[in-house]
Amino acid sequence: MVDILAVIAQQADTAALHSAEAVAKNSNALLGAGIGLGLAVIGAGLGIGRIGGQAVEAIARQPQASGDIRGAMILTAALIEGVALAALVFALLFKLIK
Repeated sequence: MVDILAVIAQQADTAALHSAEAVAKNSNALLGAGIGLGLAVIGAGLGIGRIGGQAVEAIARQPQASGDIRGAMILTAALIEGVALAALVFALLFKLIK
């Protein structure tokens, strides 16, 4: 009877250890996803801000080219926003994968 209780206790300890390892792996995945998403959002914000500032300067220098500059600015901002959206999707995938 004592041996059976010892085996059950050992199995419970093993199950708890595996559960703790799974929680640690999930926590690390969430931490990595959060840091990656934060860096992607910061980079996208800085990039779009720089694009806007440079476009305003370019339009101030050459007002006749404002249409071309505005179009290029919107296209580039959309591409940067797409990269930020892809980072969000990857971060959510890391969160969902266990």
